[in-house]
Amino acid sequence: MAQRQFFDEMNGGSQYQAQGGGGQQQGQQTTRAPYAGIAEWLRQTPEALLATKRREAEALYRRHGITFGAYGAAAGHETTIPFDLIPRVMTQAEWKFLEKGLIQRVAALNAFLYDAYHGREICKAGIVPERQVLLNEQFTSLAQGLDLPGKVHAHIAGIDLVRVGPDEFYVLEDNCRTPSGVSYMLENREVMMRLFPDLFQKHVVLPVGRYTEELLNMLRSVSFRSGDEPTVVLLTPGQYNSAYFEHAFLADEMGIELVEGSDLFVDDARVFMRTTRGPQRVDVIYRRVDDAFLDPVAFRPDSLLGVAGIVSAIRAGQVNIVNALGNGIADDKSTYLYVPDMVKFYLGEEPILKNVPTWRCDQPDDFKYVLEHLGELVVKEIHGSGGKGMLVGPTSTKAEIEEFRQLLQANPDNYIAQPTLALSTCPTFVDSGVAPRHVDLRPFVLSGKETVIMPGGLTRVALKDGSLVVNSSQGGGTKDTWVLGA
Repeated sequence: MAQRQFFDEMNGGSQYQAQGGGGQQQGQQTTRAPYAGIAEWLRQTPEALLATKRREAEALYRRHGITFGAYGAAAGHETTIPFDLIPRVMTQAEWKFLEKGLIQRVAALNAFLYDAYHGREICKAGIVPERQVLLNEQFTSLAQGLDLPGKVHAHIAGIDLVRVGPDEFYVLEDNCRTPSGVSYMLENREVMMRLFPDLFQKHVVLPVGRYTEELLNMLRSVSFRSGDEPTVVLLTPGQYNSAYFEHAFLADEMGIELVEGSDLFVDDARVFMRTTRGPQRVDVIYRRVDDAFLDPVAFRPDSLLGVAGIVSAIRAGQVNIVNALGNGIADDKSTYLYVPDMVKFYLGEEPILKNVPTWRCDQPDDFKYVLEHLGELVVKEIHGSGGKGMLVGPTSTKAEIEEFRQLLQANPDNYIAQPTLALSTCPTFVDSGVAPRHVDLRPFVLSGKETVIMPGGLTRVALKDGSLVVNSSQGGGTKDTWVLGA
């Protein structure tokens, strides 16, 4: 059986894995300098102690209520996202490269979102087809002409990155609607510091703890109103949402009110919050409610999650929401193809971060190639998320491939395809001991008056041997991400 080669972030050599999954072998082993301290720690730490610490971590997460409702789980069933004890380590130089590329990419995405809902100059220039914007199911006509503070639409962006070599990174996806997971980045660090204080004493690890402070600063900075300190709230769909813990966590950390749609109302195009002291005007809403459910007057009339009339308040410049309406056109997986060209068009720069080569199944030649190579490719729904509605060809059975072929042929416009990337591996503590597992990285970019990124981000890890799917809803876990100081 053919083998695939993967870059090992700790050992610097290669991991070899049979194409069907499993059977990993190690190539030449040379511990990379950033991992020297971790390698020594692993040599000195018995696996029994790691197992004990893992149980302690699970207890801490449950005690703190750090759970999520797994998609497809029984109603009301909450679970913890598996947390791996072995941190992922990056050098400051590696992070600076990524940081510069992330700032550039998000700036281009914000420029595109503003342009898409205004003059569409990039379409007139023949770079992005106008149908890619206007016929996109995520295009929101009610966002047309919106003039937001600083022209920022994607205030919080989660950019998914993968590493395939010592100095080779790719952007896998752009998340510009309601990216989640930042609470796990923060809690992972807290748990690691609590369980392994001696390990931190031996390393200079750049902090991530001020994220919520920076988030609140950003939210306040994008208020339409100047003068008095703006009132900021976090709008949640409620306790049955899979990310409710994160909503409550962030609101508590920022010291702002966590509200549901019934807590807010609109009067004279202004938004108010119901309080025991009477109505209080709201200036900025960090919403974790999707566009379709945000306003039953403007969108779905059956929605009980949003606020009637809120879109009118947004358009009147009386309240700002984060992220903005209609951002789905920017993280559409078919729009992804054009982001490098957006960087060149809006910023006049060469892209720092590379895209993964992508085939669009709505293009006849691309579609023909994808059908002929299904067993080699990753095929995704254009608007899919959470690892659902996708095919990972090399790890799928012939029956699964043929079943997916039928879905693809029935609706080719709904899919894109990419090569199966050789995602890097990091040491991970699993039931069989310490073993390499595939990882990705989601840094969070805050854009307001300034652009801020916490060093590192959320590392997601595919815990199953040979799996390339890191999503928590598909059995993945998370790691603390260390960026080492000078």
